[in-house]
Amino acid sequence: MTTVSRQHVKALRAFNRFYTQRIGVLRRYLDTDFTLTEVRVLYELAHRPPLTARELVRDLELDAGYLSRILRRFEQQGWLHREKAAHDGRQALLRLTEAGYAAFAPLQQKSRDETAALLAAVPRPERPGLIEALARVQRLLQPADAPPRRITLRAPGPGDLGWVVQAHGEIYAREYGFDSEFEALVAQIAAKFLREFDPESERGWIAEVDGERAGCVFLVRKSRTVAQLRLLILRPEARGLGLGGRLTDECIAFARGKGYRKIVLWTQSHLLAAREIYRSRGFSLAQSEPYAAFGQQMVSETWERKL
Repeated sequence: MTTVSRQHVKALRAFNRFYTQRIGVLRRYLDTDFTLTEVRVLYELAHRPPLTARELVRDLELDAGYLSRILRRFEQQGWLHREKAAHDGRQALLRLTEAGYAAFAPLQQKSRDETAALLAAVPRPERPGLIEALARVQRLLQPADAPPRRITLRAPGPGDLGWVVQAHGEIYAREYGFDSEFEALVAQIAAKFLREFDPESERGWIAEVDGERAGCVFLVRKSRTVAQLRLLILRPEARGLGLGGRLTDECIAFARGKGYRKIVLWTQSHLLAAREIYRSRGFSLAQSEPYAAFGQQMVSETWERKL
């Protein structure tokens, strides 16, 4: 093992103490009766396909007995459902019930709000640098034996637009409480793209991680000189890989190559991660207004970037 400086060890431990206190890990987590581990287990169950307890033990590096007690509590609360795995009848697949999602949703929103408040204290010009530094820390501390993720971007094919609609409907309902009106809107956008697609002026990208669909984005013609970025989304397990920025970069490069003079997009003020991607790629907020849609009270935003 490589010798590590005592000063470096001391510095990293000091940062750990600072950060755990700063995000409130030392008090009741999110001011609730949940432990940090319980919330993390809920997060995994909410954002991944049905999985086994063995997979949770492996991926979260938890003691099997401790995880079993957490899962038992979730079952008693009516938050967890078990079903036999098709590939192995001895294994049970775990999935959250509707009550489980309802219990997790306010925890996720509170975590988002606290993180947003933490970032709000950082001057806006410094935020992209902070995010890049965090990504570098994660990359450097990633176990050396972790296999690299296989990431590819490709054009949409048969069935992909159906997946786009499904992913938007599921993720926005689960994470933001959007109703079926939003899924219907996405379906209309997807159908128009399929019916009116012009390969000379429009393009779509499907992102795959390890062979599985993980995200998408579309660039469509709004006028002769203006393109519109639409339907940027990433599945939760694909976040943190830089895919959102990469998909946005593809849109910018394509629009510039086709002679567009400006790209516009529509988003919501509470979609902080997406807004940060747009800002870091040179987009600026052009217009905002409060409105009610998808079962929510929100602030609609139009962003644009000149090419």
